[in-house]
Amino acid sequence: MSNTTYTHNAQGLVMDTTETRRNPLDALVPDPTGIPPLCSESDFDELLQQLVADSAPRTFAVVQEYGERVDGRIAAWGLAFDDHVNVVSADDGIRMTLGSADRVRHAFTWGRHITARLVWVDRGEGAQRPLE
Repeated sequence: MSNTTYTHNAQGLVMDTTETRRNPLDALVPDPTGIPPLCSESDFDELLQQLVADSAPRTFAVVQEYGERVDGRIAAWGLAFDDHVNVVSADDGIRMTLGSADRVRHAFTWGRHITARLVWVDRGEGAQRPLE
């Protein structure tokens, strides 16, 4: 890893990029220098896309219903993994990790007048928005 250092001389600030320092985390990871790539860049991109598609958690909204369809609101958003769910409230940033999506419904049901349900986000064709 090349670090940029700056020094002052008579002409002002000078950048020096020749200094090489080891990152302390490098001691924990084998150096890949000399290992050839697995495949072409485009093939690797396809492999990564498939890995993401196969591993992506399901997204859901926690919707609170007031009365019997009197009103409703999105109370939180969640990600469902194979063995747990992560939830972030929409209003105040409360975060929860729970064992199942069913437990989320219980956490967001308040008394007899506010019940919670999960609405799963459809990730069909055209539903995904690129981040780029």
